[in-house]
Amino acid sequence: MTSKNKRNNKTLPVFNEGAILAVNKPKDWTSFDVVNKIRRLTGIRKVGHAGTLDPFATGVLLVLVGPATKQASSLMDLSKEYIANISLGQQTDTLDITGKVIEVLPVPELSTSKVNSVLQSFLGVIEQEVPSFSAVKHKGKRLYKLARKGKDVPKIFKKVHIKDIELLQINSNSITIRVECGRGTYIRALARDIARKLGTVGYVSELVRTRIGDYHLEDCWSLEELQNQIVSGAVETK
Repeated sequence: MTSKNKRNNKTLPVFNEGAILAVNKPKDWTSFDVVNKIRRLTGIRKVGHAGTLDPFATGVLLVLVGPATKQASSLMDLSKEYIANISLGQQTDTLDITGKVIEVLPVPELSTSKVNSVLQSFLGVIEQEVPSFSAVKHKGKRLYKLARKGKDVPKIFKKVHIKDIELLQINSNSITIRVECGRGTYIRALARDIARKLGTVGYVSELVRTRIGDYHLEDCWSLEELQNQIVSGAVETK
């Protein structure tokens, strides 16, 4: 059963029957901020998500309501697509725009052919060094907690799958790329490694998740739209 209230080609679900909501996560919101917002709006406690999106990032976040939370693992296995802007010449401790600068290097002259060659070298299954500021655990403790306390963070490596990578724009001190990847890929780590291969350092200054499986950004609900629909009584929540 679904509500007849539609936005573009989408239909709002009856939440208590289980729902997968594609939400456009706002900048500076954590994924759990969005989950808590949906809990408050629907009055349903059993709400989760299928794949964390960093607070500075925006884009597709799959919010799972009610029985749909059981699908979290399978949804996390879906292919993901991102558009990332990589600022070159500086590296931050978090590998994104929110961190403090820890290294500065000159940026060599970049050509489209050189950048494309570097990008293509990351295609396939690669080994990534997990960022120090991440939720990965070591001996029961999350790495970001160690990093925040200034403690030594062990180097942890994991294999990830880069399915496609494309250069969208190139400037004197930044590049914009599109990446299609598998589960567990850190775009921040990919940006760090791309910058290194270009002979400099870098961090992600902007990140948008444009797709998870068949869930596309243009089909996502904003939180404001969801709130208006629910508050107006246009969709069943209980």
